[in-house]
Amino acid sequence: MKTKRSAVDWVLTALLAIASVLYMYPIFMILINSLKKESAIGTSTAFELPTADTFAGLANYENAINSKGFLQSLFFSTFITVTSVIAILICCSMCAWFITRVKNKVIQSLYYLFVFSMVVPFQMVMFTLSQTADKLGLNTPWNIWIIYLGFGAGLAVFMFSGFMKSIPLEVEEASMIDGCNPLQTFFLIVLPILKPTLVSVGILEAMWVWNDYLLPTLVLDIKNYKTIPMLIQYFRGSYGRVEMGPMMASIMLTVIPIIIVYLLGQKHIIKGVAAGAVKG
Repeated sequence: MKTKRSAVDWVLTALLAIASVLYMYPIFMILINSLKKESAIGTSTAFELPTADTFAGLANYENAINSKGFLQSLFFSTFITVTSVIAILICCSMCAWFITRVKNKVIQSLYYLFVFSMVVPFQMVMFTLSQTADKLGLNTPWNIWIIYLGFGAGLAVFMFSGFMKSIPLEVEEASMIDGCNPLQTFFLIVLPILKPTLVSVGILEAMWVWNDYLLPTLVLDIKNYKTIPMLIQYFRGSYGRVEMGPMMASIMLTVIPIIIVYLLGQKHIIKGVAAGAVKG
């Protein structure tokens, strides 16, 4: 029995290792091309490693950083990601707390609406969303987080509600006996207990918002505001020519921060997802 299990484990490990290499290969290709000279990046040489003649060093990265709009787009992406994630964590955790503590059919229906929102394709609402955002003035980086809060609430409320059911009600009752009002109970007692789910939801939502291209393109005014994914799409050099070297470098500069965030919080993601899906 142990021999069969060991063989299965080895097979699964090998398959997952191959899958990991396949997923990492496109990033590796972008990395090696970001280090090449412009003349060495082409359909026939894209898969070749840099040589002494084709190696460009960090010149492409310098051009990407110094290009028009890069630092501004980096600021917009960072601001949108931070504000959206903070809004999702605070509002959705409070909503999940209310849903799990108030027992009636209306509140339970509200919970199922949040869950149902996760299966609604974005393409079904994107045109209506664009028009609504223009009418309500949500088409700037300063308030687009309201839209991200709506689209990110489904997953966040689902995970927070699952973990919230495992928190003993007696802990909250004891805090209220000590004189805490509901807000104090939530922020001083409940929120610290939610740390594993807070971290996992925060990282998952940050990865989504940071890499999102379609929603900002539909909502934001492209002439005045561009996030990093939008800037890469419209990356142009002199005379409208696409500069592949700086473009590859800008992609790497965009990918590296979110990969670091994910690697640092990977164990918290696993704990938070397991806690939110299994407990209660």
